[in-house]
Amino acid sequence: MQKVYFMAALAAGLLIAYVDSLPHWDDTGLTVFALLLTSGIIGLLVQRRPWLFGLAIGLPLPLHAILVSGDFKMLIVLLFPLVGVYAGWGLHRAVQKTSPPAPPHRLGGEKRINILVI
Repeated sequence: MQKVYFMAALAAGLLIAYVDSLPHWDDTGLTVFALLLTSGIIGLLVQRRPWLFGLAIGLPLPLHAILVSGDFKMLIVLLFPLVGVYAGWGLHRAVQKTSPPAPPHRLGGEKRINILVI
């Protein structure tokens, strides 16, 4: 299941980078919101290595900027998806620790008594 989440994170990151690279797109706030929201949702779902999912979401955007203009300052953008994915992951872990354990399951509610006959 983690592979599916990784592919979804990568697809979301590529989509956000594509929209941000459009010629008439100039709304940084919506881009940051999309990075935070997407990474937060992915963070709620993943169980291990949240940093990897944060990079999958956030890396396409600065890579495009570096390839097009050579602007390495865009690497700061990686902070937003990493913050989002760790916030979602931390919330997931906190809910797991505070939820009560599931009651033991009995089939039919009956007790079995084993009698040893000699």
